[in-house]
Amino acid sequence: MTSASTRAFIFPGQGSQAIGMGKALANAFAAAREVFEEVDEALGQRLSRLMWEGPEDQLTLTENAQPAIMAASLAVIRVLQREGGFDMARHARLAAGHSLGEYTALAAAGAFTLAETAKLLKTRGQAMQAAVPVGEGAMSALLGAEIEQAEALAKACVEQAGGVCVVANDNAPGQVVISGTKAAIDKAPEIAKTMGIKRAMPLSVSAPFHSPMMKPAADKMAEALAAVTIRPPACPIVANVTAAEVSEPETIRRLLVEQVTGRVRWRESVLAFRALGVDTAVEAGGGKVLTGMVKRIDKDIQPVSLDTPADIEAFAKSL
Repeated sequence: MTSASTRAFIFPGQGSQAIGMGKALANAFAAAREVFEEVDEALGQRLSRLMWEGPEDQLTLTENAQPAIMAASLAVIRVLQREGGFDMARHARLAAGHSLGEYTALAAAGAFTLAETAKLLKTRGQAMQAAVPVGEGAMSALLGAEIEQAEALAKACVEQAGGVCVVANDNAPGQVVISGTKAAIDKAPEIAKTMGIKRAMPLSVSAPFHSPMMKPAADKMAEALAAVTIRPPACPIVANVTAAEVSEPETIRRLLVEQVTGRVRWRESVLAFRALGVDTAVEAGGGKVLTGMVKRIDKDIQPVSLDTPADIEAFAKSL
């Protein structure tokens, strides 16, 4: 059995949304239904209906996907608290989230309320969507690329096409995402061939996330975050932009603003886990996207994914 202080709780980012997300939990547990009702109320929107019935193109919109993914993850945490006596301070060594998942991690650790988190993510989604006119920015996944290769490729794209091209997500070995102006990103497939990178695959995203082009969204988030009280989290958070532990509210605020334009250092974050005493990574909600990454980053960390009522009931017994 895992002792309390060796677990990292990890929370997924955009892309893990799917029609039906959270529905089985809502059917099985009153605690989960309450989460979805609270989020609907905070946003003045029937987000839960959109999550369960679609249409998919509406759920995929950044401003809906972000609070939806958070709600599905926090429903898992709320059920664990209610049914299994789960306590973040006692049962988690630390928490971390991928991009928007960092907000979920902070909410799970009590730094934000559920309603605050829903509103912040709605704002974040709208601000990221509006920061760059559609068609001007792009993102591409580099398959089989190590981080140094990806950085060299990004530099070469800018040299050949001008504009912006940066490493946006360092997800796992062989899985790096670049972001920037469309013309620069469009150069990636041919440059990738010359660098021994398997392929550059365009992502169907509406904006160049985690690049300097997101500066208008970062300014919006600075405003939104300034209006919210951030409480000290129940356990430390490993921040995306530093891949290091943070607990101090003002530092958390600053890093969340930097995160909009900064690199998601997920690979480095997971590599930091073991030095911080973690031997188990528990993914709450959103399928197994992060679980798969953890396996590729550190084979010695035991991954656990909590998605179904059965997953949660089994895990609650291990606490």
